[in-house]
Amino acid sequence: MKTTESFSTKCVHSGEIKDSEGAPHTPIYNTTTFAFDSTEALLDVVDGRKPGNLYTRYGLNPSIRSLEEKLAALESAPSALAFCSGMAAESALFLSLGRKGIVCLADAYGGTLDLLKNNLGALGIPSYFVSGSDEEGLLQALEKKPDIVFFETPTNPSLEILDIKKISEISHRYGALCVVDNTFATPVNQNPLLLGADIVVHSATKYLGGHSDITAGAIMTSSELAAEISFWRKNLGQMLSPETASLLARSIRSLDLRVRHQNDSAMQIAAKLSRHPKIKKVFYPGLPDSQGHEIAKTQMRGFGGMMSVELNANPKSTVAFVDSLKIFKIAPSLGGAESLVTQPVTTTHHGLSPEELSRRGINGSMVRLSIGFESPDDLFRDLEQALEAV
Repeated sequence: MKTTESFSTKCVHSGEIKDSEGAPHTPIYNTTTFAFDSTEALLDVVDGRKPGNLYTRYGLNPSIRSLEEKLAALESAPSALAFCSGMAAESALFLSLGRKGIVCLADAYGGTLDLLKNNLGALGIPSYFVSGSDEEGLLQALEKKPDIVFFETPTNPSLEILDIKKISEISHRYGALCVVDNTFATPVNQNPLLLGADIVVHSATKYLGGHSDITAGAIMTSSELAAEISFWRKNLGQMLSPETASLLARSIRSLDLRVRHQNDSAMQIAAKLSRHPKIKKVFYPGLPDSQGHEIAKTQMRGFGGMMSVELNANPKSTVAFVDSLKIFKIAPSLGGAESLVTQPVTTTHHGLSPEELSRRGINGSMVRLSIGFESPDDLFRDLEQALEAV
């Protein structure tokens, strides 16, 4: 969807249905099926001759269709698909379009790694894992003719920045689709489709939902690719409910305001932590000396609300730091109103072998922070007092 409206206006108005009662936003159509005046009218919708509502599991429900139009607008995409979770979105994507193989660049969410290695591996779908800085490794993997090159940027949990435009061009030379997980960045800060990517995927549970009260996923792409993925979504039963669709649409209306505040707060906190004697390293793309900062400046409008830090401490003392926090809550999610803290070795990447963790630069002294809506001064004071336990 391409319009001249600003991003914040799209967040509020895109996709909204003007109903006969004058509601300013789309009502919840909490129904599983829709009736027709005639068989001819039903077949027009079933066969795709006319748009319409039919059956909620198919996504043909006004609450869901309205949400998907809003989701498409966020990424300037022709089409969008909503899912019951981010992992549902990824699994439908990989099963529909990635059966010849998937290249996974750099680090990724532990659930994604598990899906690629174990679930898809059990089905005979190959996955190739390549370091984000290993261009030669990427080219070697592409020689095997995979369907998809998949990556996050910034990555989870090390906030590594990958060059979307460059990787898209390389992928296309080998006939592979370029897929970007834009969960950490959000559409406020980055639009991969405008940089050459073919598909964007989101865990909408995170920033798009923004209040830690829904589980959802989203894919934004061309109409042709969306149709292929939609077929798998329908038969795998991955549709979200109309109630969840309505809550997600509600949250997106404030997305621009929320993320801009989180950007500002995270930048302040990252800068202060980078000067703290008990912090060994801050992983945040907004810091001028961070790896990938120059690329981030070219493809991002803001640097997000996520960061990781490595403490000058052993794993036991790092646990003491985490347990001493008062405002930050210990939880594995991100992107909500409340600030959260987690150790990747205990949550997102728990279960990976020590060798795999070491290869990915993840250790027991790393802590991931999701910056919420609270005062950045209060959050930094909380971090300071907890660092006294180190």
